[in-house]
Amino acid sequence: MNSKYKALASLGNFPLHNLLHCRTIAKVRLKWVKNRSLDHNIDVQTDIKAAFLIKNAIIRSPTGYLTSKSLIDSQKLLGITVPTLRFMRRYPTLFEEYPHPKYPSLACFKLTELGMMMHQKELGVYEQCEGDIVERLCRVLMMTRSQMLPFQSLHPLKWDLGLPDDFDRNLIRKYPDHFRVVKGTSGTNCLKLVQWPEDFSVSLLQKMNEKSIEESTEGFSRYRGFRRGKVALEFPMSFPRGYGAQKKVKAWMDEFQKLPYISPYEDSRGIDPNSDIMEKRVVGLLHEFLGLTIYKKTKRNYLRCLREEFNLPHRFTRIFTRYPGIFYLSLKCKTTSVALREGYQRGKLVNPHPLAKHRDKVYYLMRTGLIYRGKALDVIPRLDNLVDNDAEDVGEEDEDEEEEIEMSGEDYDLEAETDSGTD
Repeated sequence: MNSKYKALASLGNFPLHNLLHCRTIAKVRLKWVKNRSLDHNIDVQTDIKAAFLIKNAIIRSPTGYLTSKSLIDSQKLLGITVPTLRFMRRYPTLFEEYPHPKYPSLACFKLTELGMMMHQKELGVYEQCEGDIVERLCRVLMMTRSQMLPFQSLHPLKWDLGLPDDFDRNLIRKYPDHFRVVKGTSGTNCLKLVQWPEDFSVSLLQKMNEKSIEESTEGFSRYRGFRRGKVALEFPMSFPRGYGAQKKVKAWMDEFQKLPYISPYEDSRGIDPNSDIMEKRVVGLLHEFLGLTIYKKTKRNYLRCLREEFNLPHRFTRIFTRYPGIFYLSLKCKTTSVALREGYQRGKLVNPHPLAKHRDKVYYLMRTGLIYRGKALDVIPRLDNLVDNDAEDVGEEDEDEEEEIEMSGEDYDLEAETDSGTD
């Protein structure tokens, strides 16, 4: 770091990052590498999400069922690659098909006894994790410029952030000291943060580095330096095979890691949008947001809807291809998803959230097909052991299967690949 910037910052009492408005790091062209293990996880999670969306629609229905006519145009909304009716018929352990009581030729679908039991268990998990859910929602609002987001931007993120289906009606009302519903500039309903919870303003990366510094052999002086902002924070990186050994890539990442870390909870409006420091701030914000999600991933288009509120540059999605050691882009299921690499190890989530564990149990039941149909009471007590053993088998499959694609992160525009698709 140039010493003149430090001197100016100390004399004028300005944040150091407001004085750094230039690009000094050389760009390195990187090829996009397809990871079959992460793609498989995203494929599976898409099916789980679709099943839960249908389940929630059935629960919300005053009749307790959905007709085939009402489901026929829902494939794109669910994000699945097969027609909705065919998808539901694959999983008779969750969805029961029967003729309409008044119109026998019209198929209806309701939840099975097992499906209803798993729904009740899900409500129990939400109740158990309510404090964590409130913190996660606060953190997302804290990263925005106005500590406010329209509900139309939050609703698509309910699954990723682990929010209850009725969070906008029940959860918000239970915490008036945290949230308030207000009208946005365009007249839309928005969720606003009532007060700034200081305890939540420490990012996941800061917590991770603080812990590693405390445990290091360099002792208390390094920890004190970290607390004063004098120690650079490093992002965990897991490069595709062969990248980490490349000298240009290593030099580039070393320079990047040495840049000051700007917390996603700090005001960034004074930073030059074309500077290296802004690029690292964008990486940090996306890292934080993905770290708050249940599966450490989300759809790229969901992030685009948050661009202005998060103060992200117009072409911010190029970050995902420039930093393949931090992010992974998947083109599975006719959409583009972005995942946090550090969130996965050996094909499994590193620290699965209780909601993720519950969803895995439901997926196990989905896969059993007809075997356990009508035997819900026998299956429930054995779910924990069955799912844990099954997850171990899945984790051992194709851990590092990667396929190098002849595309460079600078020349090839992954955005054009899927703009016409279903995001």
